[in-house]
Amino acid sequence: MSVYAIATMDTKGAEIAYVARCLVAAGVTVKMVDVGTYGDPTVPPDIRRQDVLGERELPSSNDRGEAVTGMSLALADFLSNEARHGRVDGVLGIGGSGGTAIITAAMRALPIGLPKLMVSTVASGNTEPYVDCYDITMMYSVVDIAGLNVVSQKVLANAAHAIAGMVTHRSRAEDAKPCLGMTMFGVTTPCVTTVRETLEGRGYDCLVFHATGTGGRAMESLVQSGMIRGVLDITTTEVADEVVGGVLSAGPTRLDALVAAEIPLVLSVGAVDMVNFGAIDTVPAPFRARNLHVHNAHVTLMRTTRDENIQIAQWIAAKLNCSQAPWTVVLPEGGVSALDMPGAPFHDPDANQALFETLESDSHLSDCRRIIRSPLHINDPDFAAEVVGEYLKLAAD
Repeated sequence: MSVYAIATMDTKGAEIAYVARCLVAAGVTVKMVDVGTYGDPTVPPDIRRQDVLGERELPSSNDRGEAVTGMSLALADFLSNEARHGRVDGVLGIGGSGGTAIITAAMRALPIGLPKLMVSTVASGNTEPYVDCYDITMMYSVVDIAGLNVVSQKVLANAAHAIAGMVTHRSRAEDAKPCLGMTMFGVTTPCVTTVRETLEGRGYDCLVFHATGTGGRAMESLVQSGMIRGVLDITTTEVADEVVGGVLSAGPTRLDALVAAEIPLVLSVGAVDMVNFGAIDTVPAPFRARNLHVHNAHVTLMRTTRDENIQIAQWIAAKLNCSQAPWTVVLPEGGVSALDMPGAPFHDPDANQALFETLESDSHLSDCRRIIRSPLHINDPDFAAEVVGEYLKLAAD
């Protein structure tokens, strides 16, 4: 088992060398990788920064931001190539803000499941820019990574032993099943649960992603990796947040990976009746007179309007129109979430009708790219059965 221990070895050579000694003592082969951007390494690396850079060159200026960006891109390419050739079983990085930015960017380019551990001085704050939707383990260094002392030695040794355990005890999938991705929100849980249980009964391995922005991105990253071979994107609420301006957007590239992968895709419009904000007092001023529903002390939902539903439909249709592969959209005319039914706070048949009609008019339909209307509510068990049936048709083609 080979662990790549990575640091800016012009400033953290002794520290990464200590990590390497701990790994060797734990019975793991280790290669020290230098990603320093300025001075010479203080300890000889096993893999030099020049080897990481390849034909790239770091900027000759003293612009630290450009140097960090250039090295992070080079390291991502280098590690991806090493992983493809089976030369790396795990990655451990140590660093301050600059080293963390370099190393975690490269970690995000590695396959899900390959062990990744980052010891960082910034791990106790907002780690989203470093982790995003990937399986990166962050360990706070407690003290700065500036010399070996009674605290840093304990933290670094723990990190070494942790990554050693990860690589020597990696789980191996037995009897691997075809893997499907599906999206869920609390207000679409009955539907997705029924779909999941039905497909698991048919021999599929179903991965459910909470549609909170990172969930959609995580699912699409697994699609890009080839791990997910079919998608039931039932809960596309992240698109509503992207179009209207909520806090749970998955970004402007949502759906792109699904379209590009040309895998079986069944899509619905679960929870596009709502846009997500934080606590009620965080709702932007232009929206405060709207139809708001306090989900809990930390989450406020806003009903999308007819015009916003038209924009959401146009956004989805534009993405689907780029696909060369078959897909099916199933529309629940009885309501798109648990809050969208007669007597519920977001019941608005006119807004839904605008959504459905725009999807139909703006999508490039054919025998293999279809939109189906169902009279049922999204959480009706029979609607879930329709979704499953449509997926099985696409998977059989």
